[in-house]
Amino acid sequence: MIRAKSLTKVFGEKVAVDHIDIEIGEGEIYAFLGPNGAGKTTTLKMLTGVMKPTEGEVLVLGKDIFKHPVEIKRQIGVVPDEPKMYPSLKGWEFLKFIRSVYRMDDEKTEERMKNLIDVFGINYLERYIFEMSHGMKQKLMLVSVLMRKPKVIFLDEPSVGLDVIATAVLKELLRKHASDGGTIFLTTHILDMAQDLANRIGIISNGKMVAEGTVGELREIAGRKDLEEVFIKLTGNEEKLREMLERL
Repeated sequence: MIRAKSLTKVFGEKVAVDHIDIEIGEGEIYAFLGPNGAGKTTTLKMLTGVMKPTEGEVLVLGKDIFKHPVEIKRQIGVVPDEPKMYPSLKGWEFLKFIRSVYRMDDEKTEERMKNLIDVFGINYLERYIFEMSHGMKQKLMLVSVLMRKPKVIFLDEPSVGLDVIATAVLKELLRKHASDGGTIFLTTHILDMAQDLANRIGIISNGKMVAEGTVGELREIAGRKDLEEVFIKLTGNEEKLREMLERL
């Protein structure tokens, strides 16, 4: 469903993403972890066709996303870390606009949309988007993607701004989507979310993929049981953290 071959992005003299290979199958939830500035969002932008790689290839649903952008983007959904929405639209106008763009004015889509609005507790569709908090916009963006039931969903820090209940709802919806055969790629700083959801986890540090596998496999590689300790060890920050604490 998603395949990246030798994916590389260079900005000037900085190598932001360095020859990454990723392969994700149908019905799989893949969590992509890394410290700030490690290259997570840059990788996601290349996988979704927003940014062209300096080198490498991206295949989504078996096709090159840069050669078949419209065809592929009809079948995927993207939830960015900062929702990009028209501020002068009301909530219900935004959802209507998305449905018209994807030509999904059928009754099934409308029913899914209403159910998602209800389950997320969205009661502010009459408000303008510029009046909404980050969390309110995030829930609206999630509804706009999930109501379409895309084959592949990309999420960049999807729980930022969400309350505890909305985060729990999101987790269950993502599990359901994967069990129905959908594929999910998500970046997150919330290790518990990765541990709860992901079939496999990839860890990136300084633009390089440093480890990949199930939670159990990563624990074995790092020789640590706690996922936080695994992450710190595999990203090369264990010694640095110890030295910092000693200085403090």
